[in-house]
Amino acid sequence: MSKHERWHTLLELLAASGKVDVEEAATALGVSAATIRRDLDELAEQRLLVRTRGGAVVHGVSHELPLRYKSTRHAPEKRRIAEAAADLVAPGDVVGLNGGTTTTEVARALARRFAGGRTEAAPSAEGPALTVVTNALNIAGELAVRPQIKIVATGGVARPQTYELVGPLTVGVLNQVVLDAVILGVDGFDTRLGVMAHQEDEASISRLFAERASRVVVVTDSSKMGRRAFARICGPDRIDVLVTDTGIAPETVDQLTEAGVKVITV
Repeated sequence: MSKHERWHTLLELLAASGKVDVEEAATALGVSAATIRRDLDELAEQRLLVRTRGGAVVHGVSHELPLRYKSTRHAPEKRRIAEAAADLVAPGDVVGLNGGTTTTEVARALARRFAGGRTEAAPSAEGPALTVVTNALNIAGELAVRPQIKIVATGGVARPQTYELVGPLTVGVLNQVVLDAVILGVDGFDTRLGVMAHQEDEASISRLFAERASRVVVVTDSSKMGRRAFARICGPDRIDVLVTDTGIAPETVDQLTEAGVKVITV
């Protein structure tokens, strides 16, 4: 196993459990404990983790791991959530997508639906099959090769952890567009406070996405329900639909339904 492969595996283990034990990792990867210690030391130098006695923990909090190392968390749930969210989008819609692992899966589901797969939809004289406005570089890159889908990528300063563009340039573009719907990935969802993100600059862009949209759809696996994050995006009163997995507590569904949020579980 190469160093790159070891690092990738170590970061995936870290993303899954929040910590790595040297001896356990050495056994899992089939290398010596000394090799794992060197790997963890080098990853710590890159600020991807924090070394501890006998292993490592996430740097600060887990959201600071690069997006590619968070994609394996709750992967089946995210794919089901993405398919259900894509079903809420009609041909010809203008849809906003912020960054994140779940919205990346939504983008792929939209590509399958509108650019071959379940629904064959081609651009016509009336316009594209779908227009996607996104501040996520990875989503724009994946959809740009689909001629049936018009991609509008905002400007802005890229955050390396999430591939999201933020800042005044992003705001300038979003202020000029009108969205039929926005599909938001979030870091936390509290039934009283609403949806939140770990970073205030990302939260402000997601908030603007919601303001520009006629419908706000939140996509998140149930592990984020009841979890709080630093920066608030919007309250439950601004959310039209929540798409999540069946792990959501029934009492939470009842609270959100009372608040006027349609809850779709998959």
